[in-house]
Amino acid sequence: MSASVPPSRPHHRFWPARLPHALTPPQTSLWDNLAISARRYPAKPALAFFDRVFSYPELVRLAERLAARLHALGVRKGDRVLLDMQNCPQLVIAHFAILRANAVVVPVNPMNRAEELKHYIMDPDARVAIATGDVAAEIAKASDQLAPQQRLSHLIVTQYTDAFDAAATGACAPPAAWHDWLLARHPLPSLAGGSVLGWDEALANELPLPQLQAGLDDLAVLPYTSGTTGLPKGCMHPHRSLMHNAVASAVWGNATADTVSLLVVPMFHITGMVSVMHSAIYTGATLVVMPRWDRELAGRLISSWKVSTWTNIPTMVIDLLGSPNFDQFDLSSLAHIGGGGAAMPQAVAQRLFEQFGLRYVEGYGLTETAAPSHSNPPDAPKQQCLGIPFMSCDARVVDPETLREVPTGEQGEIVIRGPMVFDGYWKRPEATEAAFFELDGQRFFRSGDLGRMDEDGYFFITDRLKRMINASGFKVWPAEVEALMFRHPAIQEACVIAARDAYRGETVKAVVVLRASHKGQVSEQQVIDWCRENMAVYKVPRIVQFADALPKSGSGKVMWRTLQEAEPAA
Repeated sequence: MSASVPPSRPHHRFWPARLPHALTPPQTSLWDNLAISARRYPAKPALAFFDRVFSYPELVRLAERLAARLHALGVRKGDRVLLDMQNCPQLVIAHFAILRANAVVVPVNPMNRAEELKHYIMDPDARVAIATGDVAAEIAKASDQLAPQQRLSHLIVTQYTDAFDAAATGACAPPAAWHDWLLARHPLPSLAGGSVLGWDEALANELPLPQLQAGLDDLAVLPYTSGTTGLPKGCMHPHRSLMHNAVASAVWGNATADTVSLLVVPMFHITGMVSVMHSAIYTGATLVVMPRWDRELAGRLISSWKVSTWTNIPTMVIDLLGSPNFDQFDLSSLAHIGGGGAAMPQAVAQRLFEQFGLRYVEGYGLTETAAPSHSNPPDAPKQQCLGIPFMSCDARVVDPETLREVPTGEQGEIVIRGPMVFDGYWKRPEATEAAFFELDGQRFFRSGDLGRMDEDGYFFITDRLKRMINASGFKVWPAEVEALMFRHPAIQEACVIAARDAYRGETVKAVVVLRASHKGQVSEQQVIDWCRENMAVYKVPRIVQFADALPKSGSGKVMWRTLQEAEPAA
């Protein structure tokens, strides 16, 4: 059923005239979107990956074979399956295979190291993982270090070259700089107490498919998000919340089966997963897949495939416009460009409009809201703005103390309700209860972001209630980095804050107090190097500063805000 939204909000004056304010999404599972598109478009390219093209029926066939294998390995309805890889066709196949097996996708950032991966195995009680060869050894290492009852039972490993020809040449061939990790055939790791299957072996079966049982209200995806304290929390998203935003993203962006979308934002992240992958699969569009960002390859792919829509983070656009070969790229096919994660500089947005007639459409959302809760109307965007509440979404600005709405233009906490909002945090009822409150008889989610709404109903971010560093669109949660750093034998205390960075916007800085026994024996660079070994590269402090002590409150809490406020002067 469609969600009700307040009948007279200011932003409705700028609403796309052709669209309803609320959406009635299909009452089917996410798997059905792929199956239906395969029947509707049997000869249409679904995915393009370098020189290889996958049709919709081919995706269904491969996903069903993998689903049958998962079922044979003991995966049952509601079981959580880890999915750890960069963008590639196997990620899409595995994602839908897990859904077809009536199970739950646990997307994992492939930059995570073994120390971080332990949590993603233990917390969701995962027994099966699917990964690419470049990260499989880290998963096995993490599993092996756990207690026997917490370990993985099965690991399925694919190589990137399982999905394209390593000898491919031409405009769509991978950059030479990628060859070491992209073309390598990594040996299969061993898994203590478990089995490891190669991709071809996993797919080569005539096993029976389980009956499709998962429906709208069943858990579909368990993406993890960090926060102000402790380890990342799983966000429980049923099929219905992702379905709503997948369909709404397509409708909002004028997508059709003839849309060609450049998929370079990571699918382990909620935006790439929902607003790009699921949205394209629903419409029967073509996804041109990039495993990582490379401006030259992106320019060639947009030109060769006549890409019509591109969701990105602003640093990608800035990088592409700075290419020495930019004049050789043909961007004339682009009809829709936008993204989020960071504000698009006004000068760059102006160049896009003047040179290509493109209005950069910024949006806003959280893992908890299945990507967009806000987006700029494509025909009336404001720059450096979150946009207006998305389809079926009701968003307000409230006083974070009283939880009452504040007047237009005043700062407060952005709160959200709608069918895209998650069901709660996995195994964390207290955190779930703290994240919601009642306003006007309705249940709203507290975003933790401070913002304001202008007289037109457009939302702008102003600050954060939550501690968070935004490095090139990657969210870095200081509490998580600190928790990992405390495992270093030389570190007595650590406080992580944001430092300015000309390219990334913000970068990670750690103020560290060394144990007395290690002073003079450990350098700042050695701490950075240790962090690189034990956490995803985007979380690694680029700056480490030793201090004799950290500022603390009367109750003994580290006063991180004092260090943060002193940082610009430093």
